[in-house]
Amino acid sequence: MILRNGIPYLYMYVCRKDFTKYAEVCFREFGDRVKYWTTVNEANMNILMGYDVGLAPPQRCSSNLIMNCSRGNSSTEPYLAAHHMLLAHASAARVYKKKYQGMQHGLIGFSHLLPGFLPQTNSTEDLMAVQRVQDFFIGWFMNPFIFGDYPDIMKRNAGSRLPSFTQKESNLVKGSLDFFGINFYYSVYVKDSPDNLKKENRDYVADLSAKFQAYLPNDRTKYKVPITPKILLRMLDSLRNAYGNIPIFIHENGQETPHNSSLDDWSRVNYLHAYIGSMIDALRSGLNVKGYFVWSFMDVFEIVGGYESSYGLYYVDMNDPNLGRQPKLSAKWYSNFLKGKPSMDPKITNETQNNASAT
Repeated sequence: MILRNGIPYLYMYVCRKDFTKYAEVCFREFGDRVKYWTTVNEANMNILMGYDVGLAPPQRCSSNLIMNCSRGNSSTEPYLAAHHMLLAHASAARVYKKKYQGMQHGLIGFSHLLPGFLPQTNSTEDLMAVQRVQDFFIGWFMNPFIFGDYPDIMKRNAGSRLPSFTQKESNLVKGSLDFFGINFYYSVYVKDSPDNLKKENRDYVADLSAKFQAYLPNDRTKYKVPITPKILLRMLDSLRNAYGNIPIFIHENGQETPHNSSLDDWSRVNYLHAYIGSMIDALRSGLNVKGYFVWSFMDVFEIVGGYESSYGLYYVDMNDPNLGRQPKLSAKWYSNFLKGKPSMDPKITNETQNNASAT
């Protein structure tokens, strides 16, 4: 959607030659107003949910404990899908840079869902597992964008199931990124799991050779998902060290709550306060963070949680034929923040200050 006010920001979705033609229509028709183009949103999750686990369209997978797919191969198709997604982005980016960027002065990028990764213990094995997981999650796309090829650990663990770039393809993908978008919601603990590599017909998840855990027994939090802004900062710093100080947008950041919970969503206010504050710290440290987006403006349908989960600043009454909407406390807080106004409610100020000292 192109708005009369503000800076338009457009997402597009994928299928190589057809996608490139579609992208050019968008560049030609809307490029005088759109200055930031994101070709693919949450590329890694689209691939894993659609071609490995099979929970999302096109629901392709090897039959597993979660889904009984009628078609697909979880061992090979995630890597193939990612490969062609990279080429589709690069093809569209080449058209934009060659024909439109010079006169429209826009930028073209790519978006990923990235959790923060923490070692479950301080063992060498778990520390190495974190690096391996980062190579699989981040390097899967960023290495081709910056260096023109996949990480060595992916080549070793996936072997011939991981497609190879021709020299022409490598040159096409390398340098096709003007900015990188990150969707960040939570952090997870990583534990080394070498037995995963012994599985026959293993998938992408097994190739990681790691296990994930959302909480440890001694974790203390009153929120469903712990608030970890320092982990986001650490991840941004790691990206800078690995790939240079490329422009970064936080494309999505928000807290999940049950849909029919209170309009006084204190936990979401604290969540947003902590992460927005971390963006100030990021800028002070020299990180090239260009923008931040809250997910989401209102309660919407979520791929995994449907209408049962809520991220919105505005509550939507699903039982009302008119889908009535009411602002939550977080909407009022965020509005005041954007306007540079102090909170209307001193309790909000006290709550956020107390939470900031705890995170």
